[in-house]
Amino acid sequence: MGNLLCCVQVDQSKVAIKERFGKFEAVLDPGCHCLPWIFGSQIAGHLSLRLQQLDVKCETKTKDNVFVNVVASIQYRALADKASDAFYKLSNTRSQIQAYVFDVIRASVPKLNLDDAFEQKNEIAKAVEDELEKAMSAYGYEIVQTLIVDIEPDEHVKRAMNEINAAARLRVAANEKAEAEKILQIKRAEGEAESKYLSGLGIARQRQAIVDGLRDSVLGFSVNVPGTTAKDVMDMVLVTQYFDTMKEIGAASKSSAVFIPHGPGAVRDVASQIRDGLLQGAHQ
Repeated sequence: MGNLLCCVQVDQSKVAIKERFGKFEAVLDPGCHCLPWIFGSQIAGHLSLRLQQLDVKCETKTKDNVFVNVVASIQYRALADKASDAFYKLSNTRSQIQAYVFDVIRASVPKLNLDDAFEQKNEIAKAVEDELEKAMSAYGYEIVQTLIVDIEPDEHVKRAMNEINAAARLRVAANEKAEAEKILQIKRAEGEAESKYLSGLGIARQRQAIVDGLRDSVLGFSVNVPGTTAKDVMDMVLVTQYFDTMKEIGAASKSSAVFIPHGPGAVRDVASQIRDGLLQGAHQ
């Protein structure tokens, strides 16, 4: 009906290319336009002004000979004031953009090691965008933004990288564990040394108290019982301790059987052995 009435409609975010007898005449903006087809006017086609996106996956090799797939996302749109260039100069816009992306990526990534390629994604994207901007502006297109959305190494390389990272973390964990065990051993040794030192002080004080008590007992007994010697007092003390020890052994419910001389004369033998040991130690 529109063609019969010589009227055409151009939708929003689009422009129409008007020709007359096959020659470009004008760019029609959105709205209703009169198109006298009887005078050779016609619509050659429509061009969208909306933002478009093209994802390009490019395989290339890094400087350290690792093959990677680089995925670039290109956002572009046709310029209204250059709609005729965008319509007539390019037959396949997406293929043209893809070719430029391949060219820039395969010129940039081989200069970088794999780790550097991951770190310099923004620099690679900027190089692609600059090159596309210079090339596509002549054809009536604007490059809005270029993103490197992924750098994917070969599956074997990714597995090797994961194993390297895992080994590094395990090595750090092992070092931390060894350091912790070392600290525990040092603290344990320091604690044992301090415990033995304090135990030694306690034993020394205990023995000193025993010696002081025996000395006081001998002196007191000699004063109160005239005619007794220190030897007599020591024999009596040993006999007393002998019977106290026998009493404690008999009172213990779970004590093992102990066979010792049970006669009082055994005390004299014990006393003689102690005195002989003391005398030998004094001579030495």
